[in-house]
Amino acid sequence: MGTHAGTTVRGVPARALPGLQRALGRFTGGPTAADAVRVAGELTATGREVAPAHFPPGATGALTVLVARLAREGLSGRCEIAVPVDVLGSAAGALVERLLEAGVGVALAGAAGPVDALAGRLPAARVVVPAAEPGAEERCRLLAAGRVRLVAGRRADAELAFVRCLNVLMCGPGRPAVAATDRRLLAIAGERAAWYDRSADSWEHVMPLGVRTDEQQRLVAAGHRVRVTVPWGPAAPAAVLRRLAGRP
Repeated sequence: MGTHAGTTVRGVPARALPGLQRALGRFTGGPTAADAVRVAGELTATGREVAPAHFPPGATGALTVLVARLAREGLSGRCEIAVPVDVLGSAAGALVERLLEAGVGVALAGAAGPVDALAGRLPAARVVVPAAEPGAEERCRLLAAGRVRLVAGRRADAELAFVRCLNVLMCGPGRPAVAATDRRLLAIAGERAAWYDRSADSWEHVMPLGVRTDEQQRLVAAGHRVRVTVPWGPAAPAAVLRRLAGRP
């Protein structure tokens, strides 16, 4: 069904959609696995690591194609693929095992119960912990010996929770990843790492594609590990719009 001047799509005027789609292109890896692999190659060529995330979540066929293409391009070891445990349910474990066997990193996302149970079985997988969620600090204490991606929130109370969780992870024996774009939080992460005498290769920054690109490059030049999240798939633009609007 077509659109015409004056109509809207999800509140966006139809005449604005082409420009919006072009603008969103810098924040997404594209609709296909080939697009995502191309972007991954561009990022790794500049010294960054990659965290591809397919939208809509749970498309195991698309992930299988992506993993095969990453292997062909020699990029498997530079990527950490997001697996939505809630969406996949009982199928998540088998998928994570296949990804790990293929040499690809895995980041488990979803509700704490099923995610942490799966991580207990597969300790090589990383666990995504939103700092704003209730119980995040205690959860970080339980997971501090492993691999955790701590995700910053947007509210002031979420910032305080993020710093508390950050302290727990930085003083632990694990390998934390710090997902934040706020310059103050980035500086705090660096300060906490230095306070706990962490080497640059024992933790990493995680930042979205197209966001603070100059800062990403500065961090890499200074010897820090930087991983870039790359939304890809047919629903990636909508996912980016939700993130920019502050919605999950």
